[in-house]
Amino acid sequence: MSEQPVALPGPWAEVVRRWRAVTAADVLPRWATAALVANIGIVLTGGLVRLTDSGLGCPTWPRCTAESYVPHAALGVHGVIEFGNRLLFFVLAAIMIMTFFTALRVNDRGTRPRMMIIALVMGLGIPAQGVVGGLTVLSQLNPFVVAFHFLVSMGLIALSVLLVHRARGVAGVPVPTIAHRVLVIATFVVVWVALWLGTVVTGSGPHSGDINAKRTGFDPTIVTHVHAASVYLLLALTVLGVILFRSRAVVLLLAVELFQGLVGVIQFNTGLPIVLVLLHLVGAALAVAAATHYLLTCQKPVVS
Repeated sequence: MSEQPVALPGPWAEVVRRWRAVTAADVLPRWATAALVANIGIVLTGGLVRLTDSGLGCPTWPRCTAESYVPHAALGVHGVIEFGNRLLFFVLAAIMIMTFFTALRVNDRGTRPRMMIIALVMGLGIPAQGVVGGLTVLSQLNPFVVAFHFLVSMGLIALSVLLVHRARGVAGVPVPTIAHRVLVIATFVVVWVALWLGTVVTGSGPHSGDINAKRTGFDPTIVTHVHAASVYLLLALTVLGVILFRSRAVVLLLAVELFQGLVGVIQFNTGLPIVLVLLHLVGAALAVAAATHYLLTCQKPVVS
């Protein structure tokens, strides 16, 4: 005689019913959003490592010291901060594993392969980023290696936005002409140029990650003005986009740029306080996310 399943009370039965009704397609946007938030978070904690001079808190890699994978008391708070940043990569890796396997379970055969590929590339990017992070330590915080480490994180943020778009089924709006599409692409490219020049400014300034770390050797004032020129160009292209498109995506990008520019000006004129530099890092991450959203939203014109 078979046993009858135990009947759950009314409210719990409804919870179970709803849980069973949830599909991979419902869950994937949440994991994609979590990946986006986590990648922005790792930029923030990485900046905290640099700004507290904890870049060599764990003086070697992949171990923290020659004898141990974890910091010891002699390394002080710098070792704790650096090791904490390393641990966050495991959190990010776990999120990406769940994202990939959720994408694998999506029933839509048309969108599943693309989402799987994006999630796989992002997942492989996590250990690759860990290796680049190790190289920054082994190179004694060479500013060019540190810059590459930062730009890889920005690339993962852009991929996260792409995955969110695909997972949520965000439809792009065709632009009127090829010239409009060129404007969108040019804006996206200039965002990355401004980011790269920003890393040159950082590599030439005082916040090196360690008091003994080398600098680029460039004049900080000159590279700051060059970086500012790229930001002015970016603002001009974005304002033109607002005039031509008036879409939420380009207005959002302009708002992020204005916030980022304001923080940049204030931090430059107040001696680069840590709080403002952290805000500027967050602004950079948001600028990449907003620029990617803008690029994906404004699609190619429809050819009649």
